[in-house]
Amino acid sequence: MSKTKKRERVMKDRPLNKASHSLNPDREKRPNGRTKSTINRLLMYKNYKPKRDRTGKIVKPAPFQSRLSSGSVARVAPNQKWFGNTKVIGQSALQKFQEELGKALKDPYQVVMRQTKLPITLLNESAKHKRYHVLDTENFASTFGPKARRKRPVLKTCDLEEFASAAQESAEKYDSSKDTSLITDEDKERKESREMIMLKGQSKRLWNELYKVIDSSDVVIQVLDARDPMGTRSKHIENFMRKEKPHKQLIFVLNKCDLVPTWVTQRWVTILSAECPTMAFHASITNPFGKGALINILRQFGKLHEDKKQISVGFIGYPNVGKSSIINTLRSKKVCKVAPIAGETKVWQYITLMRRIYLIDCPGVVYPSGDTDTEIVLKGVVRFHFSFLMLP
Repeated sequence: MSKTKKRERVMKDRPLNKASHSLNPDREKRPNGRTKSTINRLLMYKNYKPKRDRTGKIVKPAPFQSRLSSGSVARVAPNQKWFGNTKVIGQSALQKFQEELGKALKDPYQVVMRQTKLPITLLNESAKHKRYHVLDTENFASTFGPKARRKRPVLKTCDLEEFASAAQESAEKYDSSKDTSLITDEDKERKESREMIMLKGQSKRLWNELYKVIDSSDVVIQVLDARDPMGTRSKHIENFMRKEKPHKQLIFVLNKCDLVPTWVTQRWVTILSAECPTMAFHASITNPFGKGALINILRQFGKLHEDKKQISVGFIGYPNVGKSSIINTLRSKKVCKVAPIAGETKVWQYITLMRRIYLIDCPGVVYPSGDTDTEIVLKGVVRFHFSFLMLP
């Protein structure tokens, strides 16, 4: 209280500046004039460079800038840490740490609780450029020494006879049936141009929405269809997360498990659990399955991220696998628009599950993997009545 009172007393004793300049905080108030806080902020912007006189000599240095006069001696403040012991680590201990950390990062069921601030990524940094096999094309003997031929052109043939023999060998190996440049009159099957409806879920806008969800999420849940888990699984996104986002946790959720036998669901959960934590789920507001287990997993991840006020959980996957339905099931009410046809969710949505857990709904994205039109329709990417309209 004493410091505050002293500061107020100093401000009262300070003489007022009666100038009518627009940057004078003490001038009389006007209806459209600048406030005192605005003037102080503008003065802070203005006071970024030193003041000089006519000759260019610095009269008043800029903030956080001090100029010592010529000939003055500068001293570094002494510190007791100069003479303390330093920590030295050996190559074997460093290699052991690298191996143990690599095992923990590759294991999907282990989480590194306390990240170090040291640049440990320098230990496992891969080569940025592809290594060129120079020795395979040109060895040291042909480059250096008395037999060096580096300045000479590398020719396959040295004289006309060798050139003729090489042409004869290539003519003997020629097969007209494998020559695609020949013009033939045979009627062969050709691929027909694909309908644009079969390219749904591959636009740049949807991929931008997907990457926004991945960047904003601490935990990413990939929703798979229990009827075709491997077909609705995106390997491209998984490889991207392992390479670019190794600090984010990935979970598989097998939705629509009520449409397949129980033993099929158990077998798929066992197979997929070897790569990532996997759980079965049935999205339904009235009669769900796996809701409590999924909420418990999200609570565990919330405890792992105690340094954050809240965590965000993103739901990604193919169109029409039930991402919005799972969010509605977790909230026990309709908070996301759902429809039996694909493409209902257009943009990402942010939904509050608890005080520390938020859910992010993402539109369905299809990675171009060379699927046929039949597979695309069976996966639910395209509305099935469009396939009937396209029939001849």
